[in-house]
This record gives sequence, C-alpha cells and structure tokens, in this order.
Amino acid sequence: MTAVAPAEAQPSEPAAVDRPATRPWRRRLPVDAAMALGSLALALWITHDIWADPVNHTIGNNSGDHAFFEWLLGYGSWVVTHGADPFYADVLNNPLGVNLAVNTSITVYALAFAPITMAFGPSVSFVAILTLNLACGAFAWYWLLTRHIAVHPAAAVLAGLFGGFAPGYISHANGHLNWSAAWVAPVLLCRVLTLRTPGRWLRNGLILGVLVAIAFSVAAEGLFFTALACGVFLGTWALHPAGRAEARAALPTLLAALGVAAVTAAALLAYPLWLHFAGPQSFKGTGFRQSVHAEDLLAYVAWPARSLAGAFGMAGDFAPNPTEETSFFGLPLVLVVIGALVLLRRGATPGRRATLTALAVTAGLFTLLSFGPRVKLGNEVTDIPLPYALLGKVPLFDAALPARLALVVTGVVTVVLGLLAHRLIADPPKAWARVAGAAALVLALLPIAPIPLLYAQRAPVPQFITEGTWRRYVADGTALAPLPLTSDDFPDGQRWQAIALADAGRREAFHLPAGYFLGPGGRDEKGRIGAPERPTTVVFGRAAKTGRVPAITNGHRANARADLAYWNVSTVILADQVSGAFYPVNHGAVFETATLLWGPPTRVQDVWLWNVA
Repeated sequence: MTAVAPAEAQPSEPAAVDRPATRPWRRRLPVDAAMALGSLALALWITHDIWADPVNHTIGNNSGDHAFFEWLLGYGSWVVTHGADPFYADVLNNPLGVNLAVNTSITVYALAFAPITMAFGPSVSFVAILTLNLACGAFAWYWLLTRHIAVHPAAAVLAGLFGGFAPGYISHANGHLNWSAAWVAPVLLCRVLTLRTPGRWLRNGLILGVLVAIAFSVAAEGLFFTALACGVFLGTWALHPAGRAEARAALPTLLAALGVAAVTAAALLAYPLWLHFAGPQSFKGTGFRQSVHAEDLLAYVAWPARSLAGAFGMAGDFAPNPTEETSFFGLPLVLVVIGALVLLRRGATPGRRATLTALAVTAGLFTLLSFGPRVKLGNEVTDIPLPYALLGKVPLFDAALPARLALVVTGVVTVVLGLLAHRLIADPPKAWARVAGAAALVLALLPIAPIPLLYAQRAPVPQFITEGTWRRYVADGTALAPLPLTSDDFPDGQRWQAIALADAGRREAFHLPAGYFLGPGGRDEKGRIGAPERPTTVVFGRAAKTGRVPAITNGHRANARADLAYWNVSTVILADQVSGAFYPVNHGAVFETATLLWGPPTRVQDVWLWNVA
C-alpha cells in the first residue's frame, strides 16, 4: 500500500515512475493474459468449496459476516428494483433501520452485482465477488509493478501473486468482502503516481476522485489506510535530499490534481459522508476493543492458518480470530525483506535510495502502529503503552482496528519482493548469489502459500421463504421474527431476508427486527454489534445457547408483547433447522420457550408459525 517514485534509475534498476514502458503492449499482452488467468484460477481454487454449493456452504470460520454481506447484496437488489436509499435501510432493525454508510456496506458491489443477485441469489454474488477480489488484487499489484515501476514481468508476477494472496487477504477472505478487496490499494496508487503528469491534472484528478468514491463504498477503512500510507511514503521521499528537487518541481501539478480529486470525491460522497458522521443511527468509535484487535508481537514472524505451513500444523495462534491474521509473514520472509532493503541500497542511485528509505520508513511506522495502544505478547495484553495510544481517540483512528494497519506493510513487502526479484533477473549477481537469492525466496514464500478456505454446512433456507409463502402471513410493512432473534450469533434470519429482498417480483419485503450490523448503543457511547438487546432477545438467546427452557411468567409474556409491538411483528417463525454462528442452536429449547409464551404453533410448510398480530 505504498508507492515507488525513483528519480534516477540505473540499467539494472526498474525505470522511473510514469515513464514509457520499454516493452510494447503486444509483447506484454501474453504475460498480462497469463497473469490474469492464473490469478483467477488460484482464486477459484481457494474458494472452490463455497462454489460447490453457494447456498448451503458457508465460510467455516465466519458464517455471521458471510450472511451479513449476503444481506447487503440482497439489499442492493432491493435498491435497484424499488428505489430505496442505498445508504440507509429501513427493512432491518425495525423500526429504527440501519445506517449503512457507517457499516461496511460495499454499495458499489451491491448495485453492480444486482442483476446476478436477482438471477442467481445473493449467495452466488457473494462468492463471485470474493473470488474476483483476490484475483483482481493480484493482477492490480502486477499492473502497478510493470506499468509504474517497470520491474521485469516475471518479478511482477511473483510479487503480484504475493500481494493479492498474502496471508492478510486470505484471512479476510473468511467472510469479508471489504477487506479481501486487495485491488483497492494498488489501483489507487496507480492513479496517485500519475497525478504529477504535466498537463493532465484535471483529467487525473477527476479519475482519482471517482476511484476514491468507489473505494469508500467498498472499503472505507482500507481507503483511509492507503491515504495514510501514501502521505507517509511521499512525505519521506520528498524530504530525502535526493527527492527534494523532483518533489518541488512536481508539487504544483500534484496539488492541482489532488484539489480536483478532493472536490470530485466530496461531491460524490456528500450524502454518505453526512450519514456516516452525523446521520441517524450513526455512532463514534467502534464496538471492538482496539487493544484486542491489535497485532501480537509474534504475529509478524508466525505462519497463517490457511497456508501450507498451517496445513502441516505449524500455524501461530496470535490473532483475535481467524479473519484477522493480517501480518503472519513468517520469520523467513521477514528476514528476506530486511535483507532485500539492505541489498538493494548497495550501488543504488541517490533516487533509488530515497525510494528504499521511504519504503523502510513506511513499513516501520505501520508495523509499530499495528501493535495497537499497548504491547500484546503471546495473546496477553500488557500495560506497556505504544504510540497508537495517542491516536485511539482521534477521529477516524477511533473507528479503526490497528491490526489491519499490517496490510499496509503487506503492500510494502509486495513492492520490495518485486524489486528484489527484478534485481535477481535483470542484473544477475554471481551464480551462487542468484541461487541463494532464489532459494531464499522459495523458503520464505512456500510456507505461506495459501490453501482453500474452510467451509461448513449451514441450515437450508426454508421453502416458506424461497417460495414466497411468507407473504400470506406477513402483512405489508410489518416484521417477521425468525427464532432465535437475528443477531451475529444467529444470522439465518438476515440471510432469509436477503433472498426476499433479491426477489424482484415481490411488491414488498418483510421487515426484520434486530439483526447483525454496527449501530449505536455501545459502552461509552460507542458503537456496538447489533441493536441493544430487549428482554425477548435475551430469553431466546439463552435458550438457544444453553438448551435450558426458562420458567415463563406473566412478566415474560408482558415483555414479549411489548417487544413485538415495538418491532411491529405480525408473525414469528421457527424453521426446522437453524444455524448458529459460533455454536449449535438448541432447537427444542427454542420451540418450547416460544410455545410457553404464545401457545401451540401452526405448521406451515417447513416452519412452525405463531400469529402474534
């Protein structure tokens, strides 16, 4: 997630940024095509177990986020067919709705893939986007390295495959359509590196502004980190003695283009930005503890779970959950990158040294910040403060998770690997040194080679939902309450609503109480996961988790009546099978609890139904 801007290149070094490439496009085309197809093939292999049955297979490590992003895709179809607000959904968390601008709403994806979602369902759109995220990330890094840094195509292929399928992106592929979008950083960097082109400040600024708006809707946190990385890298490079003159010469054009980009992005994002910071159901901070979601000191030298090393039982358990292994390079790769930064400086021109210095500073700073507000060692948070403690309450930083800053370091490693491989290919050292360099790359990269994502079987979607039978029992504008009440623990109800929303032939979709999303109501006036719990939510949650049926009293019944009225629920259902995100659902306890509250249910197709209107 950083840029390279050398000024003086020796024949053995990659050419300067934004200078014409030496290889005609016809000669590059076969390599470009092979890289694109190879990246897509690798992405399909990693996701093939989800492709095998998209509806019934879920991400094994993160079924809750999987269902959440499917819901976003279903809602995108609803926006297209019904003209709903793309940034605020009133069909979820009835009656308050959900502010999607402050959530990871992937709005551009949801709208662009709406035709696929309506034709094949949100489950297919989900796995298609996940696959393309990884494949396009690898190709985008390859494109940046060949077009803007002009490294040897073979070196760019190697580095691009690392950049797109790095441990952090494979980890986030466990359900995150925002953070698995590895293409965001290199695409933005390609455009940033063109901003200094004389005479094109208006065109380049407009293009960057549009891309910033797209990136905001796909991965706002990633956009923020990429902007920080660009500022640190370019600032360091411009302050280096070898870069000052070139920086001063490019500054007027760069500032003009940035101004155009800022105005363009602000115009496109005015409404979602207002919703994000000041709209209804917005909040400050995050519902996650930053000290927990920070990199462990051992994480950088550990190997990831979904890797070749992990398959042989050598993975390190130093992440808060399987979706946040954001560094996990392994000790060999860390040593190779440090050695490469030292090696590449030998005999380098002053301009190249400025670039390498900026790379090292960017990597060092973001590594330090990724450790969070306090040192964490062996999964134990200590009392030793770190610089991030000063940033934790600063706007934007207060809503970020520091561990994810390690993805900036992944970008630096990608560029360094490209430069190192280019040196070994284009300026071969002595034979023994070339063999040693190639062996070091193999030993560093082979253990972290990715393996397919884990999957799990999830409960089938009831025919009551897929065949639209629910319309005969749920009045327009009222809510349907699946049991247990929908949350991050029990995401099935949200997945069912996604299917109803994607059905363009329906005049109306049922509303859903509660749900899985980020909203206000957390501790210290920060955000929280889902809506604040109501008594009925707690009763069914405990029954589902523990299997114990509570002694239902008139007080429970009164609370249930009040909660159903608040949610405007007309119908309650319990499917024959319900999936839990973290543990099995005790179906019998949920059924008995509901029967004690509302009496015997009616059997309709494959669900139990209570008419509570």
